[in-house]
Amino acid sequence: MFVVTLRYQSDRSQVDEHRPAHMEWLKQAYADGLMLASGRQTPPVGGVLLMCGARSAVEARIAQDPFAIHDVADYS
Repeated sequence: MFVVTLRYQSDRSQVDEHRPAHMEWLKQAYADGLMLASGRQTPPVGGVLLMCGARSAVEARIAQDPFAIHDVADYS
């Protein structure tokens, strides 16, 4: 199990532009059984993901997140 934090690296308008695609990415990760829980941080500086699976699978899925593809968030 992995706790992944993401922190926005772009202004809010760029984050909001990619949010619908990010939400679809989350839905697919839940459907695939890789995502256990997710949510925004307060204040809204990023989010937290609870993921399960092999580290390589988690890293590969994060690389497919539109926030990662468009470089609007940093992951740890």
